[in-house]
Amino acid sequence: MNFELTEDQKMIRDMVRDFARKHVAPGVLERDQNGTFPRDLINQLGELGLMGMVYPEEYGGSAADTVSYALAIEELARYDASLAITVASHTSLGTGHLAMYGSDELKKKYLPDMVSGKRLAGWGLTETGSGSDASGMKTTAILDGDHWVINGSKIFITQGTEGEVFVILANTDKAKGAKGVSAFLLEKGMPGFSHGPKMHKLGLRSSDTAELVFENVRVPKSHLIGHKDLGFIQSMKVLEGGRIGIGALAVGIARGSLEDSVQYVQQRSQFGGPIANQQALRFMLADMWVQLEASRDLVLRAAVLKDAGKPYNKEAAMAKLYSSEAAMKICHQGIQLHGGYGYMEEYHVERYYRDVKLCEIGEGTSEIQRMVIARELLKA
Repeated sequence: MNFELTEDQKMIRDMVRDFARKHVAPGVLERDQNGTFPRDLINQLGELGLMGMVYPEEYGGSAADTVSYALAIEELARYDASLAITVASHTSLGTGHLAMYGSDELKKKYLPDMVSGKRLAGWGLTETGSGSDASGMKTTAILDGDHWVINGSKIFITQGTEGEVFVILANTDKAKGAKGVSAFLLEKGMPGFSHGPKMHKLGLRSSDTAELVFENVRVPKSHLIGHKDLGFIQSMKVLEGGRIGIGALAVGIARGSLEDSVQYVQQRSQFGGPIANQQALRFMLADMWVQLEASRDLVLRAAVLKDAGKPYNKEAAMAKLYSSEAAMKICHQGIQLHGGYGYMEEYHVERYYRDVKLCEIGEGTSEIQRMVIARELLKA
């Protein structure tokens, strides 16, 4: 495998890195502490073409490859994981589902504004009683003439209050369980479609997470995405790509913890010199670096396979599993290396530690990833 990035990939990485340093890093602590949604940064990213970079030019995208996308998410997450997960969920989930399975009519109507970032996309699968097990889904869609009538709710939805276009999964044939689930496109403002208040979270505090509620929401028949009862199958394919994004997110957060720790141990003096001279700490840093590099390689391998049109489900699951758990370890060690200062809010390492936990949960828990990997290994 060729590990050398192309010139285009380097250019995108460097552009996002420069933007993140100049525009994202300043104010990140304030946004985290106040839970302020960074709409201005989203608008700027849209102007740079980064809110839908992987989609075709006919919809306003730049047809960038998945490797470039993963590199961009890493660079954003290095400084602000809340912003990075907003971009990743908008791109991979809401926009991704429509781009992969929507009709030409729906794509022509909605994708240009989604790809440009003018309209943020959300994606609704999880409910209070069904997360990993979609067969327990309670939200229903019943056909009534030329409309589907949707009732139910979704929980933990990224862009829940800020989003304007949502892909929602609902039961269209309860007897079939997960095989009777369909996907629909909903717009904010449809009668009966509402959201709860923004949720308060351990980390990723300036990203927007909320409950969605559907009370007799009438959705045109044309807003069914793909074929009836195939929504869950579609979702599994959407999540494959999304896991590459979460893996890149974990890499970015872990990189922040490592880079901040390297800087700190070189500046902090104890026992007559920088603590970077202590062998125990040097070993910790070495392990952190190995885990970071291995994580990035797994993420980019999955991205390369996706770009080549080859199966990548197992590789995406491996990338998400390893990178998220390695990032947890790296962020834990980052606090340890900072000592008491690592526990203080004015140092970024405590924020990295809070933010990274979501990577072991979102878009399929670590346990689900192990199920996917084991199923592939055992062919059963």
